[in-house]
Amino acid sequence: MSENNTEGLSSEGQGYLHGPTFGGGGHSGYGGYGAYPPPPPPPPPATTHHRRALVITGAAALIIGAAAGGVINSVHSSANSGVATATSKTSLTASQIASRVDPGLVDVVSTDGDEQATSEGTGIVLSSSGEILTNNHVIEGATSIKVTDIGNGRTYTAQVVGYDASSDVAVLRLQDASGLTVASLGNSNTVAVGATVVALGNAEGKGGTPSMASGTVTALNQSITASDELSSTTEQLTGLIQSNAPIEPGDSGGSLVNSYGQVVGMDTAASSSYTFQGQSENSDGTATEAFSIPIDTALSIASQIEGGSGSSTIHIGSTAFLGVSIDTSDSGSDGQSGQGGYGGYGQGGYGGYGQGGYGGSAQSVSGAYLQGVVQGDPAAEAGLAAGDTITSLGGQTVSSYSDIAKILVKYHPGDSIQIGWVDSNDQSHTASLTLASGPAA
Repeated sequence: MSENNTEGLSSEGQGYLHGPTFGGGGHSGYGGYGAYPPPPPPPPPATTHHRRALVITGAAALIIGAAAGGVINSVHSSANSGVATATSKTSLTASQIASRVDPGLVDVVSTDGDEQATSEGTGIVLSSSGEILTNNHVIEGATSIKVTDIGNGRTYTAQVVGYDASSDVAVLRLQDASGLTVASLGNSNTVAVGATVVALGNAEGKGGTPSMASGTVTALNQSITASDELSSTTEQLTGLIQSNAPIEPGDSGGSLVNSYGQVVGMDTAASSSYTFQGQSENSDGTATEAFSIPIDTALSIASQIEGGSGSSTIHIGSTAFLGVSIDTSDSGSDGQSGQGGYGGYGQGGYGGYGQGGYGGSAQSVSGAYLQGVVQGDPAAEAGLAAGDTITSLGGQTVSSYSDIAKILVKYHPGDSIQIGWVDSNDQSHTASLTLASGPAA
């Protein structure tokens, strides 16, 4: 399966997240305008399907292992009333594995209504009543999510139960779902280098019968730094399973399966030698390195999410919304042109039109530079405006867009939060605002 949505690594250790077609929040935008007012925006693009990608800027072995596998029982117990995909006591062929595993997968289509774009990915069925495991980047910035179950062919509306953006894990709940076929989950601690694996998912966002890519495990406990080309944000993922299965965009959130038909990982990233526009450095157009989150690790996070246990990295429920457009490239603070995202949903963003920014007089204040605010939403109501720089939020210092995303993880719509900023005339301000509700992640 060639994976354009998936993240991949190049020979230099750079790559793209296996994921949905682009869509979602945090797309590249106008860039930093310095102190000058921005020019009128171009007309919004027509509705498009695109693939979202994270560039992996490094890969190195870690000493950290996968999380303890004991959580499998607590998460999987909710699926006991449903039919599980079959496993085998003997090694299976790739086609045999696919026939057993496919019914426990779903196609995920996220829609960003502000961007008028959709993003396709994959999910793993955790319970017969519709709990779905997927990558956070598959649903990031979504204003609505539709999920099609492979087992029964039905399409459901999905809600985000919670997510951990730092680990790229999210849990969805399907509305009015019952009797779904659940995935047979293995123990990722038993995965060894050289083991045969098959990656299954919604390659290229085509839907229908999942694509499959066979390979072998080439390394364990890998660490990558993934940079989202659309939002200019980065994330560090650790403890990953590395394989040479040629996954493609859209496979994000899909299953990495052992030769006995057990899910041992969740497809997350792949080699940048296969780009999201279908152009490849390789003659055969396939990824050379693929990365998957060990299923034990993903289930440990999913268990916390389903239990409502929020933390500094795990967000439960709806995403808090500030209503600001932030220069995610951090270039607005020094007057340089950039590719900031029209962000500000807390952790997602509107995206933008992919144009460079206009330089301007340098800003000496360290913080998150605002390209604009959404009228009628919290930041605007508190008095913030384009050209201001957010310097603190919730009593914590802000030096970049990513700081705001991290701070807002523990907040929810309706919560009150203190915000500090410096305006374009270098005057300092503080205010209390009530957070609104925004898109996922």
